[in-house]
Amino acid sequence: MESTPTLHNNAHEAQQNPSEGVRKLGFWMFLGSEFLIFLGLIVAFAVTRNTAKQWPTQKEMGLLLVSLNTFILLASSFTVAMGIESVRENKKNNLVMYLIITAILGALFLMGQAVEYNNLINNEGHSLADAFGTAFFVLTGLHGLHVLVGVIWCVIVALRAAKGIYTSTRYATVEIFGLYWHFVDVVWIFIFTIVYLLNP
Repeated sequence: MESTPTLHNNAHEAQQNPSEGVRKLGFWMFLGSEFLIFLGLIVAFAVTRNTAKQWPTQKEMGLLLVSLNTFILLASSFTVAMGIESVRENKKNNLVMYLIITAILGALFLMGQAVEYNNLINNEGHSLADAFGTAFFVLTGLHGLHVLVGVIWCVIVALRAAKGIYTSTRYATVEIFGLYWHFVDVVWIFIFTIVYLLNP
């Protein structure tokens, strides 16, 4: 049965809001520093592409697969948003369900990236030894690492949600995870545009 907020919970929320605000501010600062790292790598990728003598085409980079992968990751942002909406309405089961779907979508994205890497390494002959490989694998690999961390974090949050830890008056951790996941998705939009769509 879904619980309703009590006066005790409301008082607890009022007490916790200041510390939760500090947590969110600190996390926003962390995401800002992460964005600067990705921005630097994206710029480095663009510079390398403009100066390299040889560069793979969109077809060689598997644009169709990456487009599907992008759709999967963007869909996961929707499930995260639905999960946050669910916890705000005290719908624990829905929260758990949406978090599990998010983790699955994140894992599918990583599987798609593994297929892409296999094609570029084994079929196209790219590696960290060439200009494209260095710029591409460092940038997309770092993003993939962030997705992996997000999947693990999502599973942990889902397990805690299943225990009823989060309620409509206590869900800052879910929101912070949501910020991280949306950040990963936004960064991927930049990567997808610069690396794939604007590739000659």
